Amino acid sequence: MTIRFAVRGEYIQLDQLLKASGLCESGGAAHAAIAEGRVLVDGAVDTRKRAKLHPGQKVSFAGEVVELLAA
Repeated sequence: MTIRFAVRGEYIQLDQLLKASGLCESGGAAHAAIAEGRVLVDGAVDTRKRAKLHPGQKVSFAGEVVELLAA
């Protein structure tokens, strides 16, 4: 399933996106998932908790895909 997420501003941090999109219940859960290498950004594992994501990028986690759109 694909979730379309509108980015307000220039970017959103990876940990904030996971929480705001409802894929993680808390920031701590998001940090753990990222550190464990379970999150893909544009098809590659990204372990940077505060990676800056921009519209046009895609994040995959737990069988879901989040497509970032400009607000």
